[in-house]
Amino acid sequence: MSKQLETMTPELRAFIEEWKAKPGNLIMVLHRVQQTYGYIPREIAIETSQILDVPLAKIYGVITFYNFFRLQKAGKYNIQVCLGTACYLRGGDDIIKEFERQLGVGLNATSADGMFSVEAVRCLGCCGLAPVAVVNGEVHGKLSSKDVDSIIKQYRERG
Repeated sequence: MSKQLETMTPELRAFIEEWKAKPGNLIMVLHRVQQTYGYIPREIAIETSQILDVPLAKIYGVITFYNFFRLQKAGKYNIQVCLGTACYLRGGDDIIKEFERQLGVGLNATSADGMFSVEAVRCLGCCGLAPVAVVNGEVHGKLSSKDVDSIIKQYRERG
């Protein structure tokens, strides 16, 4: 299966042109790129580099420094596991490791079938339900590693 290359939308190009001369524009532009595509495709990063006249290495330096930028398209089901204090102390890290083990992916990666991606987040505001995972906005609380299998099955059944 060949990967389809992304092309820059006219709206995104206009946005970048509008922000081109403004100081501190790179992060704002990269946010818009990610908002448009769900991640920052390489071919769009290259085109952005050319429009802004910024070295591609600088763009990738920013993308890889901030953990909210993605270099891969998220899975159909994006699993966010909280690592805020309450969740971490109640086993949030074990929950992440179990998702990674069962799905065969690391953090901020997407499963081979494109169904799931896993990311760590700092706080989901559900401390009373710790540890918590959110899948596409659906909260799963008071988790243990044993719950991971049933969560994955639940979403696989939905397709």
